Amino acid sequence: MSDNLFDDLTDVYEAMINWPKRLAHEEPFFRQLFEDAKARNVVDTACGAGQHAAMIHDWGLRVEGADISRNMLQRARDLHGEPPGLRWVERGFDQPIEPAEPLDAAICIGNSLALAPDNATAQEAMLQMLAAVRDGGIVVVHVLNIWRLPDGPCVWQKCRRAVISDREVLIVKGVHRCGSQGYVEMVVAETTGDPEMHSESFSFLGFEAADLERMATEGGATTVNCYGGYQNRPFVREKSVDLIMVATR
Repeated sequence: MSDNLFDDLTDVYEAMINWPKRLAHEEPFFRQLFEDAKARNVVDTACGAGQHAAMIHDWGLRVEGADISRNMLQRARDLHGEPPGLRWVERGFDQPIEPAEPLDAAICIGNSLALAPDNATAQEAMLQMLAAVRDGGIVVVHVLNIWRLPDGPCVWQKCRRAVISDREVLIVKGVHRCGSQGYVEMVVAETTGDPEMHSESFSFLGFEAADLERMATEGGATTVNCYGGYQNRPFVREKSVDLIMVATR
């Protein structure tokens, strides 16, 4: 496996996700939320390859997908194009959004906020989302709930085969917690020939529900609700896989 395969891990990240299954699981939550908020203009502040942004656009909404990664944005353009009402912008989630008119909704999902380098950056990202939406508009944040994980051992989550650059690879992904910090561990290896292995380990922030509530309130939110999944289940710190915050400005 050549080094070039690892210069851009976009293909690896995308191969780890069963997008049809994931979107089918999450779509009812967002549809109902946006319908209740009468949302027509939405920004996805960490859109990645644009799967959620394109889904929302398919409902007839106007969507801006923003991401700091040029490679991810190019993948979004390749996959979904840039039809009327859907555009892609290179921008970090802590940078001003500055819409032409206040938006109805802003989302930061897929554990993206937790990938901020520090809490101050995450706080700024929350402030920018709330500043971009109208009064009565909503901000949705999804992060992993690290408090359900044991302190120390890695919990292996996925083992996938994929074809990347015409080569079959095996991708193994896990997460673990060390104190209040989360870590993602990933191993990628060829399955044929003389296999070469590549590993990645990166940290992410561990948020309590109270942390998100505080950040949103300080950013101007009038109401904040936290859920433990996309079925509107109550958040249970010791059990919920996800932590989803919905804040209304």
